[in-house]
Amino acid sequence: MKGVLSCWIMILLFSAAAGQSPQNQSRGEEWVRREEMIKTQLIARGITSARVLEAFQKVPRHRFVPDPYRRYAYADQPLPIGEGQTISQPYIVAYMTEILDIKPGEKVLEIGTGSGYQAAILSEMEALVYSVEINPVLSEMARKALAGTGYENLRLKTGDGYQGWPEHAPYDAVLVTCSPSAIPGPLKEQLAEGGRMIIPVGKQYTIQYLVLLEKKNGKIRQKNVLPVRFVPMVNEKGKNY
Repeated sequence: MKGVLSCWIMILLFSAAAGQSPQNQSRGEEWVRREEMIKTQLIARGITSARVLEAFQKVPRHRFVPDPYRRYAYADQPLPIGEGQTISQPYIVAYMTEILDIKPGEKVLEIGTGSGYQAAILSEMEALVYSVEINPVLSEMARKALAGTGYENLRLKTGDGYQGWPEHAPYDAVLVTCSPSAIPGPLKEQLAEGGRMIIPVGKQYTIQYLVLLEKKNGKIRQKNVLPVRFVPMVNEKGKNY
């Protein structure tokens, strides 16, 4: 009962804060839809980070979804973004963001830019974002979507995410949005001391788990935190890792 009460107190406080802002009132229907998404999909499921919730309120998710699916942009489900890929449901994006406990100024590597939505959330978290997408079509779409919504303080690269982005390593956090059958060695190597990584692991059409890795004293510890289903991580020839 105490947990439920705390959750509803947070909902009321968040709603009040949003309602008091003249800027919020001018946002219209999409702002209201984001607010409802946050209440029913994020807070109700245990997302508590005020910084994560604020980022989700600010980022216009519908701008990162293809036109035919924009009406479902704030629904509790993944959506197609083209090229056989999807944008994850809001809760999964929030969960992965929150578990990394990203602090302002930290350097974050994202593998799988996709539509650019997760990169926008990380940018709102005041991280220094480096994002890699192997599909050139999606990479260009994400670049345009991010620029069109004002997110220009991040770096994007078209390339093989399995290899990470060694030129800018080490990273305080690594967030992977596609599933390899095993954790890529290069991503472990590019993790800074005290760094964290969240990555879905498992073959396509089998049980996958989000795995949280933490590097302390030069050693990496890992644990499974949530069963999930993600698109596979692929190489430049389209074969699954």
